Amino acid sequence: MNAFLKKINWMTLLIPVISVVLGLVCGAVIMFAIGYNPLLAYQSIIESIFLQPYYGGETIRAMIPLVLAGLAVAFAFRTGLFNIGVEGQLMVGWFASVACAIIFGHLPKFILLPMSVVAGGAAGALWGFIPGLLKARFKVHEVISTIMMNYIALYTTAYLIKNFLYTEGERTPTIPQAASLSSAFLANLTQGSRLHWGFVVAIIAVTAMWFMLWKTTKGYELRAVGFSPDASEYAGMNVGGNIILSLTISGIFAGLAGAMEGLGTYQYMTINSAFTGIGFNGIAVALLGLNTPVGVTLAGALFAGLQTGGMTMQSNAGVPVELIQIIIALIIFFVGSGYVIKWAADRLKRKGHKS
Repeated sequence: MNAFLKKINWMTLLIPVISVVLGLVCGAVIMFAIGYNPLLAYQSIIESIFLQPYYGGETIRAMIPLVLAGLAVAFAFRTGLFNIGVEGQLMVGWFASVACAIIFGHLPKFILLPMSVVAGGAAGALWGFIPGLLKARFKVHEVISTIMMNYIALYTTAYLIKNFLYTEGERTPTIPQAASLSSAFLANLTQGSRLHWGFVVAIIAVTAMWFMLWKTTKGYELRAVGFSPDASEYAGMNVGGNIILSLTISGIFAGLAGAMEGLGTYQYMTINSAFTGIGFNGIAVALLGLNTPVGVTLAGALFAGLQTGGMTMQSNAGVPVELIQIIIALIIFFVGSGYVIKWAADRLKRKGHKS
């Protein structure tokens, strides 16, 4: 029995690795077919990330919101819920953190900065709480409600900026330095990248998710409810309360992702006419990372590396940067086709035994 479980675990771990390899191979075939050198393209990505401090810093900077968005999706998945509202929760978290920083800009840094970060997480929590309440009390499927909440967030934040925090450039004013996560030390260390102290928040969030789900009684309850709501209710657990709590915590992670963009990368928020895409990419990050904190971190690093390194791929190898999105889409496709990969691996193993 133990050997069987180990076999399943190893195969589960191999699927993301095989998916990444297949995605990169298919991407190379596409590059070669349209006349580009895939080896030069991938070489430029690797060299820029690991040998050029600027691109290394930008990769870590891009990881921060991706990892937090991935944690938001993964936390909900682990508790049996599909939170597609991470994009909206991220946007309200972004707005709340920037608004808090601007409104209370007279406060000292040791108060204003943590208060602004908390404001972002709290706004995301509220945007997660609402679909959680609808699910628990009225049986409204979270996929529908969270999708709708995305659009409400998009247009609500645009309205609030336009009417209350507007400045030239279709955006809010720049936040005061006392609320900023930017760092001259980190910028100098990475030759002028936008790397900021938000990576500390991401590390804390990864640790918090692991501890919460696997080291606490409440985490066990949340996972149990996701595994079997009926059995959990029979065992005396508050299923409705745990559903609300799960989506609220998921919203906190997403709201923090937005706060990191507002307080760290950009220092303001623009009026968005479309979604940022970070929240939706978080779904792919969680899927590739097997909904585990470590896996989400590694998947976030891969996606951030591909996106950042894609800029050098275009300048050094002439490959259009849009191909990076194709490669990412292929990786997601192969992860989603995990059953086929398992079937193929099983067939190969059987042939090996026969021979």
